[in-house]
Amino acid sequence: MKKTTFHLLAVIFVISLLSACKKPILFGIDQQKELGKQVRDQILADPQNYPILPEAQYPQAYQHIRRITQNILNSGKVELKNQFDWEVRIIRDDKTLNAFCTPGGYIFVYTGLIKYLDTEDQLAGVIGHEIAHADRQHSARQMEKQFGVALLVEIALGKNKSEDLKQVVNGLVGLRFSRDHEYEADAYSVNYLSATQYRCNGAADFFVKIGEGGGQQPPEFLSTHPNPGNRVEAINNKAKSINCDINKPDNRTEYQKFKASLP
Repeated sequence: MKKTTFHLLAVIFVISLLSACKKPILFGIDQQKELGKQVRDQILADPQNYPILPEAQYPQAYQHIRRITQNILNSGKVELKNQFDWEVRIIRDDKTLNAFCTPGGYIFVYTGLIKYLDTEDQLAGVIGHEIAHADRQHSARQMEKQFGVALLVEIALGKNKSEDLKQVVNGLVGLRFSRDHEYEADAYSVNYLSATQYRCNGAADFFVKIGEGGGQQPPEFLSTHPNPGNRVEAINNKAKSINCDINKPDNRTEYQKFKASLP
């Protein structure tokens, strides 16, 4: 048996043991980062489905999105802040209200979501929620459940077929989380924002706006989530429990500049 094949089988065996114990998957942070890089590279190589907004043409838009993201990451409350890469990119698609974060901290936000929202607090609440899915390793666990350990290990080691990687990317964009993971990500979004200039219940403002949308179709990533009304209540209760200020002035002026910087 070749050494590389033996190594791959050994890795799969170890991960299977860890998974059986419900511990973080992919046997470590480095492997989650490698999986995230493979997914990121596949997204960048597929402009037809994921048209990334070019930073060279829209530098101000990226200054805004990175400023908001860094404000959250620098809160001192993101456990894997220094372990993951935490890159953020904008997907140019005004019809899609979505955002997602891969294992390893590669964040993607659609222009449709940015333009739909009214304040930085709302967007920060959503980004905080997505950061939490990676920081709490929800994404990695759910991907293992959906695709299996062996395939994800092959992708992390760069031994995958391109069609398999495309399938994983598509699955990640529409990844379905458990109710517990969704509520936990909401709660951690509150924790993160509590140490920033944003209202810590920014995610609740987002859900309120969704509820007031009338007949407008909700964002894709809400299709399997718990009821927005229940989540507003849970987020606000979390904010009260940690005594964070929910009356901070919002960032509408700066956020309008952000939206104006988009095509």
